[in-house]
Amino acid sequence: MGKRLLFLLIGLALLQESKAQLLRKKGDTSSNSIRSSIHKLLGKGSGTSLSAEDVAAGLREALSLGAQRGAGKLSAADGFFANAALKILMPPEARKVEETLRGIGMGKQVDQAILAMNRAAEDAAASAAPIFVDAVKGMTINDAMGILKGGDSAATQYLRSRTSTQLTGAFRPVIEQSLRKVDATRHWNTIFTYYNRVSRDKVNPDLSAYVTEKALSGIFTQLAEEEKSIRKDPAARTTELLKRVFQ
Repeated sequence: MGKRLLFLLIGLALLQESKAQLLRKKGDTSSNSIRSSIHKLLGKGSGTSLSAEDVAAGLREALSLGAQRGAGKLSAADGFFANAALKILMPPEARKVEETLRGIGMGKQVDQAILAMNRAAEDAAASAAPIFVDAVKGMTINDAMGILKGGDSAATQYLRSRTSTQLTGAFRPVIEQSLRKVDATRHWNTIFTYYNRVSRDKVNPDLSAYVTEKALSGIFTQLAEEEKSIRKDPAARTTELLKRVFQ
């Protein structure tokens, strides 16, 4: 069992213990069983003296750090462009247009358009971290239980459900501005508005909308990778709270 996933288990157990304390006067003894189970899981020398508040704060901090790492990687230069899995390319339905343009000596212009799309996504990714952090702060015990019971990307799905609208609103204007710098939007609209008139396979003439959609897909794909790492790999403990929780 990875220490990150173990940490989630401990957090939920201690949170449940705080509820058990209210029943203690009625003869409930479940808290002793919970502490015994935690001790067995962690072994001797573990930090079982941590309060439920400490553990809950540590859980939110771990998820916040994962989200920040994911956004940070994609907002760096070549975060999208040099990532083979996330690099934004021409839409599949426009590949024939791309092949035609390359065939008539316009390959350089096509490459510049692809680079512009990825640079726009990288610019937008920088605005994702604070939105993710706010969502993590609002996480409830029930949310944590759902994340625990879910698969390797349960936390990512939680954040997707609570941040997609905000991220779209934050990404779109940044992407539009980035694309305008290189006049990419105007050329895209001209080419594909005409293309759509003569082709059955339509291409979205709104370049900003296309890049925004791909940028959102990329940020959640990267976040899912960060979550898998958190669950399976005892990553560096970058804060005092995390060091106490994982000691």
